[in-house]
Amino acid sequence: MLNIANFSKLYYTGDTLSPVQNRTLMKTEMFSSLRVIHGVAVRTALSVAVSVALATSFAAAPVDAFAKTSTSKSTKKLAKGAATAPQAKTVKSSKIAARSAKAEKGVKVAPIAAVQDDEVPRATRRHRVSYRMDAHGRRAAVRSVAFQPRPPTVGQAFGLHETPDSLALRSSVAYVVDQNTAETLFDKNSRAVVPIASITKLMTAMVVLDSKAPLTEDISVTDEDRDYEKFTGSRLSVGSELNREDMLHIALMASENRAAAALSRYYPNGRPGFIAAMNAKAKMLGMTDTHFENSTGLTSQNVSSARDLVKMVNAAYQYPLIRKFSTDRSYDVFTGKRNIAYNSTNALIRNPSWDIGLQKTGFINEAGECMVMQTTIHGRPVVMVLLDSSGKYSRFADAGRLRGFLETAGEPHITSADAGGGGT
Repeated sequence: MLNIANFSKLYYTGDTLSPVQNRTLMKTEMFSSLRVIHGVAVRTALSVAVSVALATSFAAAPVDAFAKTSTSKSTKKLAKGAATAPQAKTVKSSKIAARSAKAEKGVKVAPIAAVQDDEVPRATRRHRVSYRMDAHGRRAAVRSVAFQPRPPTVGQAFGLHETPDSLALRSSVAYVVDQNTAETLFDKNSRAVVPIASITKLMTAMVVLDSKAPLTEDISVTDEDRDYEKFTGSRLSVGSELNREDMLHIALMASENRAAAALSRYYPNGRPGFIAAMNAKAKMLGMTDTHFENSTGLTSQNVSSARDLVKMVNAAYQYPLIRKFSTDRSYDVFTGKRNIAYNSTNALIRNPSWDIGLQKTGFINEAGECMVMQTTIHGRPVVMVLLDSSGKYSRFADAGRLRGFLETAGEPHITSADAGGGGT
């Protein structure tokens, strides 16, 4: 049989081939060509398969896998880094192996401390970047905002929260009196003079009603009614127009600041005359610890004591509109541009277990969470004052604690450490 080796031998020795050998040689050459073509096809198929497999693996690989690939220079740097790689990984691997072996034997082992960043080569550290996707699929960097704690209130600065009381109230000032007899039922720092925030609006309402200005008169909101001290917002945009009654309604029920500001500006003698009337009214009521600087309460210059605020609540209770507006749950107004639905700022108004005849809430950073109420507890009408409460809902919880105390105590009881003293 003629094969490649025999053909080579005949070729180099110069021997001639017989016809049969020639035909055999042709078949052999043809078979060799087919083998070559087959080999090329197999290699091509293998290359395609490998390319598909690599493409699939890269498509499924995380983005970090691409981050690990680098240029030749980076590879050289990593190689140098690998030569001096920290022994922490080796040690950690050996520790993990030892732990596994001990765990199989039932031996308790202590946890392994994590490798610190300082132990990892700088080239192998990962820096994570967070992104936020918008509606159109574009990437936008997420901004980090530094958290700033709320500054202390005036009561906290003067240590009023350190005054103990039997109910562990979150309010630094608490004062409850019988509305009919003026008996003190609960007293905690009632003489402390502190900011009162939007409780101011009770005095604002009394001055507006005392002016006898027509409640149907339209009042417009202007730039002068913006808050340029605290820079708070408002749902009443500049250009909104309501009548005086609606302005008063949302100022009392929803503590709308621009409504209160606009009411003071439309006073017969303007805003300065309105502030003068507020302080004159306070003096007439015997509120010797009280002073007002604006009609909204957004300034810490509006100050009073719990004892003075009882006098103000009793005076405001004599106005039927103040009782009605302050205790409404919700109210809708039309500003000339759109309808706005307002809700009460006092969560207790929506609680059917409470019988509230008048209320007002307030908050600024200096005053904390505040609330005054006229309510009936266990058949007894009382006036309740809670000032400088820490926590958004703590003033309502404190009111519940005081009500429970009055319902179970049976007799008037003074609990303040400074009751009857000079106070603060």
